[in-house]
Amino acid sequence: MRITISKENYLKAIAEAESEGESVKAVTLTRWLNVSAPAVTMAVKRLKRDGLISVAAEGQITLTASGREIANRILKRHHLIERMLTEIFGLEWYKVHEEAEQLEHAVSADFERKLVEKLGTGPVCPHGNRVGMDSPGERRNRGLKPLDEAAPGERVAVVSIFERDRNLLEYLDRAGIMPGSRLDVLSVNGDVELRISAQRQLVERAAAARVWVKTL
Repeated sequence: MRITISKENYLKAIAEAESEGESVKAVTLTRWLNVSAPAVTMAVKRLKRDGLISVAAEGQITLTASGREIANRILKRHHLIERMLTEIFGLEWYKVHEEAEQLEHAVSADFERKLVEKLGTGPVCPHGNRVGMDSPGERRNRGLKPLDEAAPGERVAVVSIFERDRNLLEYLDRAGIMPGSRLDVLSVNGDVELRISAQRQLVERAAAARVWVKTL
């Protein structure tokens, strides 16, 4: 069976959508991959034929053991490339996801081993996200919550940020919000008012919902 870049992208998208707590169906992949519904339909047929996914009667898509093995391999390489780009080459944290999306398919097993030797097996990427499955429920079990759920008067530290939206990442970077940032929550109404490094900052609630924090 030939594993193409397209198949890798679909399998990784399924795993990533699951990690965001989504029930994955064809329409989910249309949105995540920004492709047409007919293209997704054809891809799902091929992936099912190859034994990489299962499709329930109601349309829910899940990875088989083989499909998850491939998805996890790509996710691991994506993680390593993001770390390489920031830790070795100094690329800004909000740029590395898109670069890694392109490079992850070209990494050989030998180069992957070299990256592990150089970087070690750090648990998180530059956006603070763990490799592989890390659902919203699991994050909450570790004491994390979305920034828009923080209460006025709380002081929080940013742990991780949704990385698949470059506009979101640049918006948060301009506001001074990145993994490791410490924020004082002033108010949570339509938007979230914060104090960051002694500066008041108003952050859109939809953006704050993509930022996971822990209370200090």
